[in-house]
Amino acid sequence: MDSPLLAEILLPLAIAAIMCSLGLALTPADFRRVLVAPRGVAIGMVNLSLLSPLLAFAMAELFALDPVQAVGLVLLGASPGGMMANMLTHLSRGDTALSVTMTAISSVASVVTVPLFLGLSTDHFGAGDLGDVSMPGVVALVFAITIVPVAIGMTLRQLRPAWVARVYPRVRVGSLAVFALVVAGAIASEHDRVLESATAVFAAALCLNVAAMAISFTVAKLARLDDRQSTAIALELGVHNSTLAIAVGASLAAETTIPAAVYSCFMLFTGGAFAWAMNRRNARGGGAAAAEQTAAAEPLQSGARR
Repeated sequence: MDSPLLAEILLPLAIAAIMCSLGLALTPADFRRVLVAPRGVAIGMVNLSLLSPLLAFAMAELFALDPVQAVGLVLLGASPGGMMANMLTHLSRGDTALSVTMTAISSVASVVTVPLFLGLSTDHFGAGDLGDVSMPGVVALVFAITIVPVAIGMTLRQLRPAWVARVYPRVRVGSLAVFALVVAGAIASEHDRVLESATAVFAAALCLNVAAMAISFTVAKLARLDDRQSTAIALELGVHNSTLAIAVGASLAAETTIPAAVYSCFMLFTGGAFAWAMNRRNARGGGAAAAEQTAAAEPLQSGARR
């Protein structure tokens, strides 16, 4: 696959399509929930916005990644949660409403967090191979491929709820297919470098994944959040929107995409294992909690009945 074509056209279009599908599942209530249940959202966002990228810095140092790949790992750590985190949270009987809210808010916040940690990591690791990184350009790219398509999706849901309810299952499957193609394309375009650095990058990415879920779950429990909320926060940190990291990384240097591509290959397995382990524990929350989960995990049902 031609690298300029991948970086400049296909990846931005792919992530925009995925973010639009996310917008189809969101309502303004997902953003207002921060006012209704501020403690869970605040703790989750601190974990996602600070703990995750700082852990990525630590893992890049610990495994002595080369500067460009170190920047790619931090870029991944600074990326927002993804739709798959919402799905795994639902399967684990975690707090799906909290998961959806964190995904929505972190996707909007990525306009600030991604360029911020990209700049910090570029300076810290001395990634001269990236050249002069244009922060206004990165901000514009993140805004164009996250905020705009999410807004379009939300607008479509508000204007055409019945139609969105009918097409959303197919759109969600399509977004998963696009996700797989993005990861495959990123690996294929850099397969030689992936093989050369597979051991170090895989080890760093896997440790980041496991440490982020374990530490964020512990922090949430120490903050006296319940198991369901803690599960949602842990999965949000374990299952990132890696396609965003790949798209931004590809706009800088193809090698920057390697950590996110490698991470994408296993994050659903580790996240799924954690969700399976928490399922029975969270089931003790009772029938009311289960009913709330069903409502939160299927936000388009109300549109289908209109």
